[in-house]
Amino acid sequence: MKTIVWFRQDLRIADNPALSAAAERGAVLPVYVLEDGAPLTNSQPLGGAARWWLHHSLAALQRDLGGLIVLKGDPQVLLPELAAKTGATEVMWNRCYDQYAVDRDTAIKAALKSAGLTVESHKAVVLFEPWELQTGAGGPYRVFTPFWKAAKAKGVDQPLPRPASLTVSDCGLSIGVDALGLLPERPNWAKGWLDLWQPGEAGAANRLNGFLDLGLEGYADRRNRPDLPNVSRLSPHLRYGEISPRQIWSAASHAADANPARADDADKFLGEVVWREFAYHLLYHYPNLPTDNWKTAFDAYPWRDSAADLKAWQRGETGYPMVDAGMRELWQTGYMHNRVRMIAASFLIKHLRLHWAHGEAWFRDTLVDADLASNSASWQWVAGSGADAAPYFRIFNPYGQGQKFDPEGDYIRKWVPELAKLETAYLHAPHEAPDTALVKAGIALGTTYPKPMVDHKTARQAALDGYTVVKNSQSA
Repeated sequence: MKTIVWFRQDLRIADNPALSAAAERGAVLPVYVLEDGAPLTNSQPLGGAARWWLHHSLAALQRDLGGLIVLKGDPQVLLPELAAKTGATEVMWNRCYDQYAVDRDTAIKAALKSAGLTVESHKAVVLFEPWELQTGAGGPYRVFTPFWKAAKAKGVDQPLPRPASLTVSDCGLSIGVDALGLLPERPNWAKGWLDLWQPGEAGAANRLNGFLDLGLEGYADRRNRPDLPNVSRLSPHLRYGEISPRQIWSAASHAADANPARADDADKFLGEVVWREFAYHLLYHYPNLPTDNWKTAFDAYPWRDSAADLKAWQRGETGYPMVDAGMRELWQTGYMHNRVRMIAASFLIKHLRLHWAHGEAWFRDTLVDADLASNSASWQWVAGSGADAAPYFRIFNPYGQGQKFDPEGDYIRKWVPELAKLETAYLHAPHEAPDTALVKAGIALGTTYPKPMVDHKTARQAALDGYTVVKNSQSA
């Protein structure tokens, strides 16, 4: 018996329920289909950084499996054709949860069954199906804390091991990973990224083990410090399913059991994993989350429209060092520390008053971990328009955030080198530094480093005025 396993957001061998089930039946035909037109990440075009990661992740999966059928086109056409050409009698995949994928998979399942094939789908992307956790009233959760409590109370299944026996069938129909054209060429803006990242299942395991050994201790307090190594950087590996949330849950739980002093750190870390879970829960139950304000009253917010301001934010040229450091880290590495993501997002929304969708689109294009559920839910959370969102009046002071979370300025100096020689006392707000300190550091504000593009107090009040419009609309 031959079984097609259709890989999507699950580019791994261990704890892959669809692959394990297929391996038990006989020979496996592993296939990845890049859909026609713009490659899709869930229901949105795949950004440049994500395309780079996908190329290397597929190459790693191909090596690990000993073969991978890579195709390009419409899976509703290609999968039945592949079954007919190879004599496969079954097709298996792991479920996706955005509306586009649900509709697509439903149509493909019907087409395959009408052709006489057996079709199975499995849970692998999430800890819990979006319908498994419900409120006391029987509906979806809208607030994170009770969702987190429900997740802990339910418990998590143990991850599956690698299949004991795996026979991969090579049908000679693959076009190859290189033919997908996922890598940047002119210019190759990702040059050197393989020194920063190891896409693939082995890289994910190395990243998790390294974090548990060196980064978990102190995570609860230090995770907000971009100048410290107490973050896992597992998000891109999770995004492509090179590691499963169940594997992470199991490993972190065992680490806490082995060293009870790390229990609080592990609990805080697993809370971040469940925040991702909550984002998928929201995306399934509110499929317009990526495009529409979850709280419709925010449709009344008086957004500004400034291409110049958006470009300055994208380039890390706002005159706010903590924001600029984060945006430059993003451009140069495909990643940004989570605390800094919140600071940079808040600045775009609340200081510049540009719609959160502009930031979501930029992150989607530049993050190697760009994920439809997490990206959408997080941007709406910062804006105040999403589920369990930050209060509208919570407006980060980027200067204060820098002083609190990068106290010695190591993070800023790394990513904004033109400020590297400035005394720490002035580093977070160089426009307040005396001329003597600026001259000593070789800084000419407005020339070598921009002046603040907006005044913090003025911008804060303008944002609050905008939110008053939202409150009035909500009352009406």
